[in-house]
Amino acid sequence: MESAKSNTNSHQNIIVMRHGDRLDHCEPLWVSTAERPWDPPLVHDGKVRAFQTGRRIRSQIEFPIHRVFVSPFLRCIQTAAEVIAGLSAVDADHNATSSKDVSSIDISKLKVAIEFGLCETLNTMAIKSEVVPKDGKFDFKISDLQAMFPEGTVDHNVDMAYKEFPQWGESVKDFKERYVNTLKILGEKYPSENLLLVTHWGGVSSMLYKYFKDATKYLVDYCGCVELRRQIIDTDGFGESVDFEVVTSHGVAFKNNKAPIHGPHIIQSPI
Repeated sequence: MESAKSNTNSHQNIIVMRHGDRLDHCEPLWVSTAERPWDPPLVHDGKVRAFQTGRRIRSQIEFPIHRVFVSPFLRCIQTAAEVIAGLSAVDADHNATSSKDVSSIDISKLKVAIEFGLCETLNTMAIKSEVVPKDGKFDFKISDLQAMFPEGTVDHNVDMAYKEFPQWGESVKDFKERYVNTLKILGEKYPSENLLLVTHWGGVSSMLYKYFKDATKYLVDYCGCVELRRQIIDTDGFGESVDFEVVTSHGVAFKNNKAPIHGPHIIQSPI
């Protein structure tokens, strides 16, 4: 992995992105027979989109990604696995469409860890009441989820910013604070590294509400993301930093007119 000192006297970059296309939005009847209807996987097109997003990030950004932090929901785990393959593929075929087309990855490029602070908004705005677990407990087998990432990429020594899973019934204020606090905690913990946070619509929009000058309502496409940056100043061994600012975004639009915030990409996918 690249030196952890790579951002000294420079900038820290954090990309916050939404997961790929989820199965229940493409096949509504899936929930009626699903064992975990509140935790849908990606459809094939979602995996392809995530892989291509990893390749786009790799080719277009001017900084390396050192760490990936991921919501424990299955759609985010699968998204991160594809993005990591796209970011770290060795001699990738230009015709590759997903991680299945990648023969090997460079595990020295980055590390990945699961983060409860990036989980879905836990209220009926994001999860329909009829699919919420009857006991109110959202259970995750972390070791099983970690096994879905490319071998050798999981950092087992990372402590979560939010060690406890959030409680059902979050208010808008609660989940916005959670997402922003998670960003701040992880940013301060790894000030010399660039991060990728794979989360949900609420996570991406919360960053825009906090850091974008035009705080309004947004549409976030599947794999839509916002890139944030802050200056890191190392003075006599003591790191200082300024607040984050939004540099650009991809697949994010104003809700009132669907006009993209940055760039020419119009949102067309189901949200």
